[in-house]
Amino acid sequence: MPNTTAHRLASFAEKLLGGQLPVGLRTWDGTRAGPVDAPTVVLRNRRALRRLLFAPGELGLARAYVTGDLDVEGDLADGFRRIWDLTRSGELNRVKLGPRDWAEAASLAARLGVVGPPPKPPAEEARLTGKLHSLLRDKSAIAHHYDLGNAFYQLLLDESMAYSSAYFTAESQSLEQAQHDKLEMICRKLGLRPGMRLLDIGCGWGSLLVHAAKHHGVHAVGITLSAEQLQHIRGRLAQHDLEDRVEVRRQDYRELPDAPFDAVASIEMGEHVGEVNYPTYAATLRKMVRPGGRVLIQQMSRGNVAPGGGAFIERYIAPDMTMRPVGRTVEHLENAGLEVRDVHAMREHYVWTVRAWADTLEENWADVVALIGETGARVWRLYLVGGALAFEENRMGVDQILSVRPDDHGASGMPATREWL
Repeated sequence: MPNTTAHRLASFAEKLLGGQLPVGLRTWDGTRAGPVDAPTVVLRNRRALRRLLFAPGELGLARAYVTGDLDVEGDLADGFRRIWDLTRSGELNRVKLGPRDWAEAASLAARLGVVGPPPKPPAEEARLTGKLHSLLRDKSAIAHHYDLGNAFYQLLLDESMAYSSAYFTAESQSLEQAQHDKLEMICRKLGLRPGMRLLDIGCGWGSLLVHAAKHHGVHAVGITLSAEQLQHIRGRLAQHDLEDRVEVRRQDYRELPDAPFDAVASIEMGEHVGEVNYPTYAATLRKMVRPGGRVLIQQMSRGNVAPGGGAFIERYIAPDMTMRPVGRTVEHLENAGLEVRDVHAMREHYVWTVRAWADTLEENWADVVALIGETGARVWRLYLVGGALAFEENRMGVDQILSVRPDDHGASGMPATREWL
């Protein structure tokens, strides 16, 4: 093997991984190693290696990529897919540095001129303080992601501003129509009728509130912890002349004082609650709906091996995020006194949704960079490409779970057949 920088690094990496590199590798001196018919990881400078040396694995790779110290030539999704294929087959092992590995890594780093202090993490990383899932910390976690700026999300999302999995009746359907169909399906599952009161916990930019009020005649209350979302929704309500029928508050679910509603929805908000607090969240869902009223949550799921979001997601996208197998979420809801009536898996729909967002990001790259900077744009590119692949490969799922609060006699009031299909 040639004694070049790229080949030295490739040889060391293959030793750690227990197999051949699934992607090419090119270093700052222009040398290359690895397969030629695969995406190529480009180490643009020695700082990229220092990031990996001080934070081996996903976090170090993410830091190097979002700062531009590391880049990928070719299809980024294909690169991820090759690595995951080998991981599943057992040909690659998890990176675990033992004492000898550390000594060899330090020696190689010295020979390549990589030795130096740990690089400063990118400013885009979340740095939360305080007790996990306290009111103040949860507000900071939500602000990190959702207060990025309404202009950015208006550029990324469709006109409804729905930031959750759409529902495609055909893969070729537009994202806008698929989001409309998702919102309509939620309203039908909840059995909404004119005059009913709807609560939306974690209401985002108001897509469900506006749809339910306009098309189903409900009176609605939405709560969010995001100041940016609150501002946007109030503008939408004025635009659609819904201020007398829809109220929006900046409020935590643990602070809800209202009497029960006819129906409750919570769309991809439960991931932010945390495992310890989920029983309180589930109890709140039950408390806030009248006997015989329906509750619908849409929530992402993940296997027992990695219930969190992963190092990259939790540092850059959704701090303190928790996902669990869908069965455990159902158990939480049942323990709270809700009767689960329907679980609708929508995993493939999230693949198509995230790919549509990723296409929009690339089509508007210059505008995205102008709004959130080059590093921020690269965070989102990594997030969307990796997210679509996680749903495609069944490492993550998303489900709509419909439940009801039975009355004092145990009656649900639910129809015998699925009336929303």
